[in-house]
Amino acid sequence: MSPTSAHPTSNATRVAVLGGGPGGYEAALVAAQLGADVTVVERDGLGGSTVLTDVVPSKTLIATAELMATVDGASELGVRFPGGGTPTTEPEGAVTVDLARVNGRVKTLAAAQSADVRARLEKEGVRILSGSGALEGPHTLVVRDGEDAGARVEADVTLLSVGASPRVLPDAQPDGERILTWKQVYDLTELPEHLIVVGSGVTGAEFANAYDALGAHVTLVSSRDRVLPGEDADAAEVLEGVFRRRGMDVLSRSRAQKVERHGDTVVVTLADGRTVEGSHCIVAVGAIPNTAGLGLEEAGVWTTESGHVETDKVSRTSARGVYAAGDCTGVFPLASVAAMQGRIAMWHALGDSVAPLRLRSVASTVFTSPEIATVGWTQAQIDSGEAQGEIVKLPLATNARAKMLGIHDGFVKLFCRTGSGTVIGGVVVAPRASELIFPVTLAVEKRLNVDDVAHAFTIYPSLSGSIAEAARQLHVLGD
Repeated sequence: MSPTSAHPTSNATRVAVLGGGPGGYEAALVAAQLGADVTVVERDGLGGSTVLTDVVPSKTLIATAELMATVDGASELGVRFPGGGTPTTEPEGAVTVDLARVNGRVKTLAAAQSADVRARLEKEGVRILSGSGALEGPHTLVVRDGEDAGARVEADVTLLSVGASPRVLPDAQPDGERILTWKQVYDLTELPEHLIVVGSGVTGAEFANAYDALGAHVTLVSSRDRVLPGEDADAAEVLEGVFRRRGMDVLSRSRAQKVERHGDTVVVTLADGRTVEGSHCIVAVGAIPNTAGLGLEEAGVWTTESGHVETDKVSRTSARGVYAAGDCTGVFPLASVAAMQGRIAMWHALGDSVAPLRLRSVASTVFTSPEIATVGWTQAQIDSGEAQGEIVKLPLATNARAKMLGIHDGFVKLFCRTGSGTVIGGVVVAPRASELIFPVTLAVEKRLNVDDVAHAFTIYPSLSGSIAEAARQLHVLGD
């Protein structure tokens, strides 16, 4: 820790950060490193929804579900458990989950991560105020409630990183018990008998997958032709096939019109008049930015019709000295993107070297089983002619390591620029695809040629060997 970050000088640049999520706390750390006098205002806890109610909790829950799925498939590898029966007999008992204990662990880990973020900020000399904040002009931040209500922060640079909240439908009001948003699922103490998930985007698919693996009967209601309409079509097809094979009910082209609770039963009414009855319902139909009532218009900060803050590629808003980062900007709703936006904002505002945000090299993952990880240009863009590229897709079923691990579903897909062979994107559908996508991300970021990837050594046997094999096949196609 440098002296200037621990004890800012009187002429240090004053930085105010509204929101303590990844965009906010990463910006604060960069600003402190560069010698600024930094104040963060956060109402719910450091780490924001990413740490407290979204990414960290959901992925912790998913980790438990993933273990359950692994145990469920262990018999194929020759593993038997006490009471597990034989290949020709039914098991005497099944592996079950204690949801109260799982969710207790989820909350404990989230709180611990939040505490770690606070400790890091305090170590770097960042001032932390608790409460909801709002702008009084572009250079004044006011704390309106909470422990530090009434505090005023004068700033030379202001960063808005206020995140987003679950979208709530007029006829599907959450009650926190049977009708739930993704922020409320961690209060459940018993596994739902029949969980209905409304919405088949990333959040809906992840929760549907998790609760199916934990042992609940799940119905996934999708208004589109397939699950994950925004993802690679081949990847979505694989996942939907896995869902159906595992016994999940997937209702395609079925828009939910209303969700009602009747005692211990939840009834979802579809637009065509059909109804689905279950014990619980998670409504996962998008998010809205937390920008209302912050004084943005009065401060000269422009927003879109959806309420998102308009920013350029270095996170500047329309108001001089005001920056924004994270889900409130409408850019990719990923913690990694929010963090980078926050860092870029401070590098730019405080005069350090900075490169504009490049979304082409952003990798993202859907944490289902199997996982779906993507980076760069998509096959849809290549097929439409928006990008000129060649495509190779290799099923994991032919990979030796996949056979050893009992992996049947998934593939590696690699895209390269026609003619030059430059890697421009890829898709991995596999267990731990979030880890396997990294070499593809590196190739996209550094503009590597497929031959660069093909000539690098890979371990045999390994799942990553399929990435090198795809690159070798693209060299043949490029000749």
